[in-house]
Amino acid sequence: MRETVRVTDAVQPTSPSGERARRVVLLGSTGSIGTQAIDIVQRNRDRFEVVGLSAGGNVTLLAEQAVTLRVPVVAAASATSDELASALAAAADRAGVRGYDPELLVGDRASTELAGREADVVVNGITGAIGLEPTLAALRAGTTLALANKESLIIGGPLVKAVAGADQIVPVDSEHSAIAQCLRGGRSQEVRRLVVTASGGPFRGRSRPELADVTPAQALAHPNFSMGRVITTNSATLVNKGLEVIEAHLLFDVPFSAIEVVVHPQQMIHSMVEFVDGSTIAQAGPPRMLVPIALGLSWPERVADADVPVDWTKVQSWDFEPLDDEAFPAVALARRVGEAGGTWPAVYNAANEVAVDAFHEGRLGFVDIVDTVTAVVDAYGAEPASDRDADLTLQDVLAADAWAREAASARTA
Repeated sequence: MRETVRVTDAVQPTSPSGERARRVVLLGSTGSIGTQAIDIVQRNRDRFEVVGLSAGGNVTLLAEQAVTLRVPVVAAASATSDELASALAAAADRAGVRGYDPELLVGDRASTELAGREADVVVNGITGAIGLEPTLAALRAGTTLALANKESLIIGGPLVKAVAGADQIVPVDSEHSAIAQCLRGGRSQEVRRLVVTASGGPFRGRSRPELADVTPAQALAHPNFSMGRVITTNSATLVNKGLEVIEAHLLFDVPFSAIEVVVHPQQMIHSMVEFVDGSTIAQAGPPRMLVPIALGLSWPERVADADVPVDWTKVQSWDFEPLDDEAFPAVALARRVGEAGGTWPAVYNAANEVAVDAFHEGRLGFVDIVDTVTAVVDAYGAEPASDRDADLTLQDVLAADAWAREAASARTA
């Protein structure tokens, strides 16, 4: 994928090779992706300079990050200007920093405005459908988009692809980063299929009846990753893997029939590409996000020592098994809405976000999450609005998202 670089007259940090450091905007800086991205930046200050941070509600951590990195623009969706300024002043005081006075952006459109500012890379680590407009803003600005917010591509597929330049989107999901890396080993016409791996979540091997009494605490106990509530729950239901199948289709222009999901509990192989000659290239590494995030920041170059490699001298075994579609029907449903295209993926995603909240609030059982999504998708098929998908607009996507949230809310009240 090509790198989009803009040159300004301002003095910028440079690497030992003399190249200017890449200017990075981090959206969702206080979440899992954002905090790990900051870790990589701090270990490679000659290569990266953070020029903008945005977050939702954790203003205290956002302020600490901004002061530490001396970020010139700070955005907060859920704070007033006074609240953000106060948090920054307190963080600066604790750090003994004087004279730090960044530009502040607040409100619902703060991340979108920040995403459209001048930068080399925008990392979209926002969770959920609210990441769509920032994604579009970054792409329209011509900036390289390191995309961890899979929902924005999934629900806005044709819209996002219409404004994205060739190779402007760099995937940050570990599975799609792995596929992008494996695709370096062959030409697109030589690809037979993509193999997306899944841990199976904390309930791998359970039957559908055995999932009936799953609690929110159990659903958040992912065996390999530490993530936010929505993504961790989606990993337990395998909705996340369904979303990743749609994402793979959109990112790599591979038909759904050529995308396979395989359960790999250890998650040491992040995904694979099978080629027409029968060979398969797999990308392996620890079950962490540091390498995909580092590649998102630096693509197509690698960042030295982004993570610790696999110790091949240790005895270990890796397992693979088929996906149980009866116990975990989310992937099959995702294929269905992905094939339908248009606003259907937006309905799937929005209904799931509402159902996940209802589950954690005690209003819905675990297996009822995907059942609710299925019911909302089925109901959408009876809606006249679902026939307007040929000429998709942002308003269509937002309307479908709102409809699905209302429909799901009515079923989970």
